[in-house]
Amino acid sequence: MFRRPRTPPPATGSPDPRKTGISVSGEPLDPTRVLADLLSRPSLEGILEGALSYAATLLGGNAQGFAVVRRGQDRVAAVFGYPKDLMGAALSGPWSGMRPRVLADGTRELYEQNGPEAAALLDGCGMRDVTVSLVVPLSDRGRNLGALVLDRTGAEGVTPGAQEAVTKWAAAVAPLLGILEGREEWKTAARQLTGALVEAVESREFDSLGHAQSVADTSMKLGRLIGLADRELEELWYAATLHDLGKIHGEAGHALVGANFLHGVPHLAETQKAIRHHHERWDGQGEPDKLAGEDIPLYARILAVANAFVRMGDVERLKPHAGKALDARLVGLLEKLSR
Repeated sequence: MFRRPRTPPPATGSPDPRKTGISVSGEPLDPTRVLADLLSRPSLEGILEGALSYAATLLGGNAQGFAVVRRGQDRVAAVFGYPKDLMGAALSGPWSGMRPRVLADGTRELYEQNGPEAAALLDGCGMRDVTVSLVVPLSDRGRNLGALVLDRTGAEGVTPGAQEAVTKWAAAVAPLLGILEGREEWKTAARQLTGALVEAVESREFDSLGHAQSVADTSMKLGRLIGLADRELEELWYAATLHDLGKIHGEAGHALVGANFLHGVPHLAETQKAIRHHHERWDGQGEPDKLAGEDIPLYARILAVANAFVRMGDVERLKPHAGKALDARLVGLLEKLSR
């Protein structure tokens, strides 16, 4: 009844946000890259690099930084914009109090708390030129895990709003640092950061905070009703949660943008197809490939119904679209769920 069709590969020439990442000039990465890297490269360095890059985006303007983890001696575990020579360096610094701080005198405290050898390393990384630093702790349930340190070398300061945004982002990332071991724990971590990233983007870019969560909830109910397996439900959840993330680049072509940033995550291939095709129509008049009927991937059809239901708020308003824009059988199942 709900066959899982083969679909055409994504067409070439559509935008690829994973190619809008860090440039040679050190500009912050696109926030969607944070999630793509997380899902494709589950490591401490991968998480912290992504956390730094998006924190720099939230800070605004030009910024570079490093992340410190507290495992006995504090050590640098990731860098953003700084040379890789800094990786693994044992440092003491202004993060020891584990509270957010804006340091108007830049790296003065960092130099004061470390010896000549460390100072030479910092000099080689250009840290004498830092004019202002933002230090944000990484803590989870009372455990001091480390800190994100973001530096600027120009005249720009750090606004209270930017400091608050980076602090909230660090709070979302911190719980992931302690659960990198084991498949099930990693799945939980990936979901946590996915939700945090989508919420952060929605609150800044979209009209309706919580839309993705609502679409995911409805999609999962439909997926269970038609008998999807756990692995299929996992991919459907990611598709529903991420279906509009491409809108960070604007409304036009957002389905292609959202799909293409997952191109480096092969275990979410069906998620990628669902995001790409969730604006196709049952009658073949949709986008981007004008697929019709069951040629549209099943997850994309589920997304289309769930998305329409969340936006319209009433199954009765979906019925005129059944068999035209939407899969009539899925609309019928949603009506049963809503009774």
